[in-house]
Amino acid sequence: MSKRSKLEKRILALAAAFALTFGIVPNVSAMHIMEGYLPGGFCIAWGVLCLPFLIAGFLSIKKTLNEHRNLITLLAMSGAFVFVISSLKIPSITGSCSHMTGTGLGAILFGPSAVSILGLIVLLFQAILLGHGGLTTIGANTFSMAIAGPFVTYGIYTLCKKVGVNKRVGIFLAASLGDLFTYCVTAFQMAPAHHAESTIGGAFVKFLAVFAPTQVPLAIIEGIITVLIVMGLETYAKPELRAIGFIKEAK
Repeated sequence: MSKRSKLEKRILALAAAFALTFGIVPNVSAMHIMEGYLPGGFCIAWGVLCLPFLIAGFLSIKKTLNEHRNLITLLAMSGAFVFVISSLKIPSITGSCSHMTGTGLGAILFGPSAVSILGLIVLLFQAILLGHGGLTTIGANTFSMAIAGPFVTYGIYTLCKKVGVNKRVGIFLAASLGDLFTYCVTAFQMAPAHHAESTIGGAFVKFLAVFAPTQVPLAIIEGIITVLIVMGLETYAKPELRAIGFIKEAK
């Protein structure tokens, strides 16, 4: 076994250990949208809405790995990053929590479609193993964290490249704003189900106001971490980045 392969396995093992260490926190409020917090009809609707994105994501990953089999490690590490960083929970309101998403990295490297599959896998493992989120709300959580956020991240990153924004600034903005948009969608998902004392619009604004104090600084931190990881990959994973065209684009 080569030194490179050993190093990659160690990184993956450390990522898993890190996630388990910080992810298992006995706090009932520390969830994505937790089990039973959305009505059944809402859960089904969000799940159905996710299906075309998941199909596109599966086809995207299949095409990428068929063309460049050596990218499987980088893809797995992108998924592990999502698992680790989204397991670090800060309770925000009953039924949900604030945390970084980690999906921006995968969206920038592989495109937003591929991240829908990575995010779904992560959310399933977190719901089953860590009690973080829920199986009935898996559709809503997948749409907000693994679909809406990554597409915004990719759009902002692409726009920044087109207008000539510094690459690292573009990565920071994309990852940060993608994270924030995830929580805008989460607030939108929760508002119709919990607006007994106000209108849906009022509940939406209220949810955003409660999320903001923790999520804004977390989004900034995620942007910085994403930039640092990309810098590290540019140093130690040049063949993989060259295979997906990232280094060429950076130059």
